[in-house]
This record gives sequence, C-alpha cells and structure tokens, in this order.
Amino acid sequence: MASEATDTSRLIPQRLPAERLGVAVVAELVELIVTGRLKEGDLLPPEGPLSEHFGVSRTVLRESVKRLEEKGLVIVSQGRGTQVRAPGYWNMLDPVVLSALIDNDESLGVLDELTVVRASLESAMARSVAEAHSADELRRLENALTAMRESESETDSFRQADVVFHYALMEISGNRLAENIAKHLYKRAVESSRYQGINPPDAVAKTLDEHAAIVEAISRNDPAAAEQAMHDHIHVSWERRRLPDHAPRTRGGGQASSE
Repeated sequence: MASEATDTSRLIPQRLPAERLGVAVVAELVELIVTGRLKEGDLLPPEGPLSEHFGVSRTVLRESVKRLEEKGLVIVSQGRGTQVRAPGYWNMLDPVVLSALIDNDESLGVLDELTVVRASLESAMARSVAEAHSADELRRLENALTAMRESESETDSFRQADVVFHYALMEISGNRLAENIAKHLYKRAVESSRYQGINPPDAVAKTLDEHAAIVEAISRNDPAAAEQAMHDHIHVSWERRRLPDHAPRTRGGGQASSE
C-alpha cells in the first residue's frame, strides 16, 4: 500500500476533454485505477492540482470524485483525502468499471473470471427452465435455435441470434437477479474483440450442437442435463475463442466464433 507521500500527480494526463467534462474525468480516473497505475492505498492529488491537470472546475472535479466513490473505487476521508480502495470494493457491474476492466484485460484474466460467473448463473437458469416451463416458452427457445440455424452463414446475424437465445432462456428462468447480472456481463463481453476471439471453421456447427443439447435437455425436463449442457457450452466455447497467444489454460487451440 502506498504512503501519503506517493506522488500520483504525474500519472494524471494533462488534457482538456472536449465535452461532458465530468464523464471524461471519471472515465480517465477509472482507467488509471483499474489498470493499477493508481494503486490500492494511493491518494489522489489535492483538488486544486487535480482540477488543473484535467482543465476542469473544482465543482466538476468534486462531482467526478463523488462518482468514483459511488462506484466503490475510492473513499473520501475528512483530513486524509481521496484514497484508492481494494478491488474487492469496486462495483464491477458498473458499465464504466466493467468496460475499463475488459478493455485493459491484456492477459484475458478478467474474461476468464467473467466466463466462470456467467456459466454459473446461466447453468442455474437453464436448470430452472428445465424444471418448469410452458409449451410456449419451450417454443420460444426452439424458435431462437431455428433463427441461429437460419443465420449460420452470416456472422453478425448469427451472433445476434445467439444473444437472443441466451436472453430468452434468462427471461424464461424467472430469476430476475441472475438475469440482470448475467445480461450486464454478457452484453459488455460480446462487445469486446478479445471475447469474440478467432473463428475456426467448425465453430458455428459446434455452437449449434451445444445450443441444441440445451434445448433437448429442457424439452425432456432434465434439469441436471440442461445445467451441464449450458455450463459446458459456455466454458468450451470460450476456450475455442480464447486467443492462442493469451491462452495457457486453453484446450484445443483456444479459438471459436460464438458463444
């Protein structure tokens, strides 16, 4: 943990955001904290110098620091200043924080963690759907799978159909908390080129087979099989996609197209 004497002023880039000054200041500071350039225990520079570095008023600076505190990245103490908090306090579902984590995830460790959490949530939701669903809900999943098959030759359309399938299953599960968390993670992940990875020739066919296994398990009301099929799909598809030069733990080359 850094001492109060740590000079963090040099880490703050001197620039004038063209618009939405507070948003720009927050994004810059979030990135500095997430990337570790401002470490746990470091104190942000005093208000005056920091506002000068960013070219913003002290009012804008105070509001920006307040946003950081709401996101759990810093704590403001009377007489001590603004101190960077440990990652365990960060709100990692916050869009700005999650984006910074993923965008600066050179080792892909964050995406590995995201995959574990997502697989846990979605496999539990798949189990719930297999335990209880209506004929219309099953038909919704079958239609989503059909849409994936019909768009398999168009990459963008296929990926979108894939998203629709997963969202449908989340919504049918009725677990609103798991749905909300999983959608936040999934939505931001699919926007990342690192998460998309590389497309091997058989990726689409394997992805379709994996989704079909999920639907088949649900259709025969087999909770354990549905849970396992979803869990395996999310992990295996990530291992296919995972970029080879960042994939020490990946089986089978780490390449794929969809999830």
